[in-house]
Amino acid sequence: MFGEFKIQAGDFDTVRKGMFVAKSFTMPQKDKFTATDSYMASDVQSVEVASEEAVKRLGGAAGWGLTGAVLLGPLGLLAGLIVGGKGKDVTFIVKFNDGKKALCTANNKIYTKMQAAMM
Repeated sequence: MFGEFKIQAGDFDTVRKGMFVAKSFTMPQKDKFTATDSYMASDVQSVEVASEEAVKRLGGAAGWGLTGAVLLGPLGLLAGLIVGGKGKDVTFIVKFNDGKKALCTANNKIYTKMQAAMM
């Protein structure tokens, strides 16, 4: 099980993609061209679909409010709740035990594999 996902915001580089392989995450470090952080499933505190409430709870209204508004759109659509169907993307929040977190978007199949690995 292998998959890439886009990092939208958070404590990691948003230009490069994150990777999920087997039961581990590889996250690109900010401001370091090739450096990455590796996390095993046991290093992950939570992976949850990004609703407006979840974004505010994990990142605070000040830091993530603008990101949430941009991703959720003016009509208040909850990005990431579109889990069904081929080719759909899921926007989710991953929070690690070291306190780092990221708002990410992945194919629904990759997201489902991440959720399964956390069980």
